[in-house]
Amino acid sequence: MEQRNLGRTGRKVGVVGLGAWQLGGDWGEVTEAEALAVLNAAVDAGVTFIDTADVYGDGRSERVIGRLLRQRPEADITVATKMGRRAALDPSHYTLDNFRAWTDRSRENLGVDRLDLVQLHCPPTPVYGNDVVYDALDTLVAEERIAAYGVSVETCAEALTAIERPGVATVQIILNAFRRKPLEEVLPAAGRAGVGIIARVPLASGLLSGKYDASTQFGDNDHRTYNRDGSAFDVGETFAGVDFATGVEAAGRLEPLVPTKASLAQVALRWILDQREVSVVIPGARNPVQVWSNAGAAELPRLTAGAHDEVRAVYDELIRPQVHERW
Repeated sequence: MEQRNLGRTGRKVGVVGLGAWQLGGDWGEVTEAEALAVLNAAVDAGVTFIDTADVYGDGRSERVIGRLLRQRPEADITVATKMGRRAALDPSHYTLDNFRAWTDRSRENLGVDRLDLVQLHCPPTPVYGNDVVYDALDTLVAEERIAAYGVSVETCAEALTAIERPGVATVQIILNAFRRKPLEEVLPAAGRAGVGIIARVPLASGLLSGKYDASTQFGDNDHRTYNRDGSAFDVGETFAGVDFATGVEAAGRLEPLVPTKASLAQVALRWILDQREVSVVIPGARNPVQVWSNAGAAELPRLTAGAHDEVRAVYDELIRPQVHERW
């Protein structure tokens, strides 16, 4: 698999990673055996970057990844976790004492002495511009609790604020064919600064898999049911903020771009990888078949200029009015 620099971390990672939110159980029930099967398939497929968070299953995702690290030490996996959403989203909570406690818990969950990469997990907007927060993060690095830090953001404005900080190694942001706004300023700024881009929600919660139609239903414990109105967390995290019916229509319009023996999901991931500033894309997976399919996107050739034009046209017609100015 192609390797790219992970921003200012000094590490290289495979361009297709694994997002481990679903291993915490917020996408429906996943047993520990199923989670380990996904993780082992990822290693076998050449994945070297796994993204998780302390809040996914209240640490369950971290703990099962910790089992993988013990079972597969030869894999040289970079694990990025996130912190800050187990507490109320109040800027006053982003203190050195809390950071120490939160990272100590993640280190215990993962079974490591030092965390590879810790990201602020979509904190309140004022946090991104707070000098005290970055001083505390620098202290964690000096204390060798963490090797590097980054931020996960909801908006392009938050990303641009974080990129200006010299200690920020990576920015994680929603980027997919239905969320193109980061192409305008965020990716160019990250490229100039040497900050890595971690592209999350790359398939718009499955819309860009092309497997859904207007009648598709999801379980009650799946955020694609309970967060469609943003009542649990930012609505942009579910279907990338796109109305479900509109997303199904848009995905159908992109189907003609899929080459023989490939899938729409792979084309959607390849579209992201065609953005040279992206360090790694982190699709989730519920089973080994999905893992291998996602990894296969790295083997596809770059999309043609015509394909990129069509993605842009579909976005401009159907998606832009709903999402472009919101994030």
